[in-house]
Amino acid sequence: MARFKKRSVAPIYAIALVWVIFTLVHPLYRVSDYVSVILLSALAFIVAKGIWPTIEYELPDPEPQEEPEEETGEEVREDEPPEKPAPQEPKTTGDPTLDALILEKDRAMSEMRRLNDAIEDETISRQIDQLEDATGKIFDHVIDHPEKQGQIRKFMIYYLPTTLKLLNSYDRMDATGISGENIDSSKERIETMMATIVSSFHKQLDALFRDEAMDIASDITVMENLLAQEGLTDSRMEE
Repeated sequence: MARFKKRSVAPIYAIALVWVIFTLVHPLYRVSDYVSVILLSALAFIVAKGIWPTIEYELPDPEPQEEPEEETGEEVREDEPPEKPAPQEPKTTGDPTLDALILEKDRAMSEMRRLNDAIEDETISRQIDQLEDATGKIFDHVIDHPEKQGQIRKFMIYYLPTTLKLLNSYDRMDATGISGENIDSSKERIETMMATIVSSFHKQLDALFRDEAMDIASDITVMENLLAQEGLTDSRMEE
């Protein structure tokens, strides 16, 4: 029998989550801050390791192949069963903070798709499509530019989870299939709020490009001045 071990990646994600939450709530300014987050990470690793331990399992050794039998001068061979691919663990970037962002993106996108499938209202469904598109682009941009993580702190801590909470409440009330004062008024308030939420998500995405916009404006101003000094501008355009 061949023995195999399968280690869970949950402890790694637990460490990443500790770093994300700690840096969002308490920025790392002092050595004591780093010591605290390292100790919390170690504790999270030990707890996660206990919940998701390494799994050992055995597989039987492959049976020896029989010699092919010859019939009418032709060699006949039995088809061998295809080998099963070894289970692959999720890939990591090597940066716990980015791994946590990717994990949170996948979780949020998956929840939005589930809610979109469950909620039958066409207007809400279209708005969830817009939220999903904006959310994916926000996370992708920050993953490509990790230095901008601070710009989406409130988005991750409040705006995104609160939006998912409201949509889940709408889904539960809609699933009751009944009309009542509390249910109808709550659903109506969420429906009214959704347009504002979609607009805020778009503004959050637009804000991530503020630095690029300033750089572009600066580059254009410098180029315009240099062209004017060299007499390379079109006089007709200046008029």
